[in-house]
Formats: sequence, C-alpha cells, structure tokens
Amino acid sequence: MMCSVCTVNYLLMLKKVILTGIIPGSPVFVHMPIIWRFFTHARFVMSTTVTRYFLSGKLKLCHHQIVLYGTSAASSKNDIYVVNLRSDTFTLPTSSMKKAMVEAHLGDDVYGEDPTVNRLQKECATLLGKDAALLIPTGTMGNTAAMLSHCHGLFEEILLGDQSHMHFGEVGAIATLAGIHSRTVTNKCDGTMDINELREKIRIKKDPHYPQTRVICLENTHNRCGGTILPLNFLEQVRDVADAHHLAMHLDGARLMHAAVAQEVAPCEIAQYFDSVSMCFSKGLACPVGSILAGSKDFIERALWARKALGGGMRQAGVIAAPMLVALNEIVPHLREDHARARKIAQAIVDVKENNFLKLNMELVQTNIGMLHMDCNISTRKLCERLTQVTDEEFEVLGERISVQMMPFSDTLIRFVTYYGITDKDVDKAIKKLQYVLTGMSTC
Repeated sequence: MMCSVCTVNYLLMLKKVILTGIIPGSPVFVHMPIIWRFFTHARFVMSTTVTRYFLSGKLKLCHHQIVLYGTSAASSKNDIYVVNLRSDTFTLPTSSMKKAMVEAHLGDDVYGEDPTVNRLQKECATLLGKDAALLIPTGTMGNTAAMLSHCHGLFEEILLGDQSHMHFGEVGAIATLAGIHSRTVTNKCDGTMDINELREKIRIKKDPHYPQTRVICLENTHNRCGGTILPLNFLEQVRDVADAHHLAMHLDGARLMHAAVAQEVAPCEIAQYFDSVSMCFSKGLACPVGSILAGSKDFIERALWARKALGGGMRQAGVIAAPMLVALNEIVPHLREDHARARKIAQAIVDVKENNFLKLNMELVQTNIGMLHMDCNISTRKLCERLTQVTDEEFEVLGERISVQMMPFSDTLIRFVTYYGITDKDVDKAIKKLQYVLTGMSTC
C-alpha cells in the first residue's frame, strides 16, 4: 500500500500514467485529462467515483497500476488485490477518529490549556497507573525524553536489549541528542534477558573509567523478537534487580496494549514495574500520530522540558489527542482479532509441506507480528519482491491476481504484521498467495 494520492506532487507523477476507463470496485483507470483537471481546477472537477476514492485514501499506486487497497476479487486479468502486511503503521484513522479531530475542543497545549490533550493525559495516567502523563509526537521522542528525564547529565548510561528498538531503530538518539551511553544486554528469542547477565552489566561504582548505570529499559511487546510478550514474573525479577541497585526502569511500550490484551490484564498491571512508560498510538491503535509518556509528577515535569528541547511542544494538539481517545475505546477491543489473524497466517506458512526454507516458531507468534527466518540462497528482499509480483501462470492457477507485501527485516528475517484494516478476507488472500509461492520455491 502506497501513501495517499491526495497530494499535488503525487498526481503530477500520475500524469505520466496513461490509462483508460473507470471500473468501480476494481483497479481504477483514469483518463489523463481527468487527472489534469484534478490538480489544475480550483474545484477539483472530476468523476464522483474517483473523487470518493481519492478522498478516502483508498486509491493507491502499485507496480505502475492504480489499485484500490483491499479490493474485491479480481474482475479482469489486470486487477490486483493488495494485502499490505509490512507494518501496523499503515493503519488509517477511522471515520469516528476523523470526526473527533474536527470537533475537538482546542487550546494551546504549550500553556497546558488544550482541554482535549489534558483529558487524554489524565485518562492515560489512570490507564497506566501513574501520577501523570504527557502527549509526545512520536515514540522515539518519548523514549529519548524519558532518558533525558531519568539521567542527570553526562557520564551516565542505560541498559537495554541488543535487539531492542531503542538500540536498533531510533538512530542513536539517546547518545546523539541526550548524550547518554547505551550498554546492551543479550535478548533471548522471546525478548527476555538473562537476569545474571543483566546484573553483571550494571556499573554503579564511582570509577572515573566508566559511566554510571541509571536506567534499565525493556520493550513490550518486543518487535524484533516477533511481537513477543514479556512475562509478568520476568518484569518482577528485573524490578528486584533495579531496586537492589537503586536504578529506574523504563518501558518502551510502543505496543503495550497488545501485551495487555493478549495476557488479559489491565495495562497498569504491566506498567506497575516501571518508573516510566511510553506507549505509541500510531501503530496498531490506528491513529495518524501521537504517543504518551507516563510516570510520576516530578518525572513528567522534567519530561515537559525534555519534550520542548526536542521540538515536541505543540499548540492546538487536541486534533492529535482526539483520535487517541477514540482509539482507547474503539480499537483496543479489536486487537485480539489482529492476533488471531497473525496466527492464522503463521500456521498457514508452517503447514506448507514443501516449505523447507522459511522457518517460524508458532510459540513466538503471540500478538500481531510474525517473524520468518529465511534459510535459503535467495535473499529475503527477493522473496518479498516475488510476493508482490503476479505472473500469468499464477493467475491461471489462482484465478486472481494477489500482491502480498511483507518487510525484509534483515538478510535472514522477514516480518509480517496484522492490524486494524486487515480483514479476514485479506488474510485468506494472503494465505492463498503465500502457499502458491512457497510451494513453487520448494527447491530453493
């Protein structure tokens, strides 16, 4: 699934695509004159059908064809049904979220006077069992602001997993922007750590050769480990270690709600072991932007300064907070469905008898992420490209054209993610495609 075509720049690119006719419910073929009128006429004069698809964000460009994401079964040879499983960041806001954004009561949040933001922060603090919470634009900024708030200057360090997102996917912001050293602890395949190794990595002696450890950071659910959930007894063990050494604990809870739903516990039962918690709303919770950072009142007061220094102070931020409030009531109850769909896809891959090169541990498919291990001389990128392509022979066998998008996570890992917007029908289409491709590559 590509980005929305409701921009002039994207339409300028589409000018180069000369197509014919319009077939509702299938890939939309647009006359060049209509595209031209769309971005040259002030009133965007064009077909009612095309206007609706453009404004809904469902019109996409794929393999040089304009296609509708999640279209119905192919009605002609050139139709492509696209299933995007690359990331849950591809969620689109619901109609009620958009309505809430338009109707949100607004104020200046830098002055603490946006009523919608204040309501969100209060509800999230209660949800996570903390004294206070702070709206942050992104998860990376939330984690960085948390480290700035826990650590008191240079010559300090944090401990975090060697497969954690804070270590792998946040461009070294903790070191670059916060000036804080990171020391890694080996993540096990389920995202946990060896408690003895964790304890051995702590440095608290006042030796000028070393930075002093201040914070232990965990990630739940764990992205690179395939959306695994950290057991509550493990969190308790780490808390005991932290308390014994007078250290703070921070949770990168980008997908915390997935862990809570899967474990059938309230989010505060997970958050209770941490001094601070960040939680992202723009992944599986379907919001266009926004994260929350929660902790004690003193911590959040310091985080407010950190957010400002990082460029995260926003004015009428209620338009961001409004859909986040909707997500708590509208999206969270459906997360269990995302988990079931991920397991269904994973099991279908495991069930392909001819597949002896794409491995997956079903015990680790615990939420909405599946991590596939590639054991083959074909690269993960090549396999992902093949899944997006459709051959004539494939069309003859399957009777339809299906394009499945997954993420080549590394040279040996492929990730797929389910989320709000991926339906049971999409899952069935993806399985149909996967089984065909994997069976055909059995000699890999």
